[in-house]
Amino acid sequence: MSEHEPVTRFRAPVSLDYVVRAGDVTGAFLEGILDGRLVGRRCPDCRKVYVPARSICPTCSVPTTDEVEVGPRGTVTSLSVVRFPFEGQRLEPPYACVHIRLDGADSPLLHIVGECDVDRVRMGMRVEPVWDPEPLPSLERVRYSRPSGEPDVALEEG
Repeated sequence: MSEHEPVTRFRAPVSLDYVVRAGDVTGAFLEGILDGRLVGRRCPDCRKVYVPARSICPTCSVPTTDEVEVGPRGTVTSLSVVRFPFEGQRLEPPYACVHIRLDGADSPLLHIVGECDVDRVRMGMRVEPVWDPEPLPSLERVRYSRPSGEPDVALEEG
């Protein structure tokens, strides 16, 4: 046994330069983002639409085929309110992380809700994206989602 305490954590500055090359499916998703549109892909077997777009259906294991424009509005299907700060955090707590099922999509999109007190965010809430005016080729172009003013949607249980 050592006389010294083990090192369990340390801070070291690191910088990485890299280039990401998007494939056809991710590229189409990012092109849609640049145009202010949200685009998914449909499975030819089960007909589910996945957003962000996926090249292979996770249910059927077959290539997705059709490009489908979804949203831009959607429904909050689950949520978590972050109330405590942590290292590397980019947002000031409290904020609500949510899964949004965009209109026309079958898979949820992870994002945040703004322009609303976090204690008022709820499952079934209808939301719409707030786009950054700068055309960014990233989901960060959607700054956050805000309540759309539409009535809540009843979610299926189970």
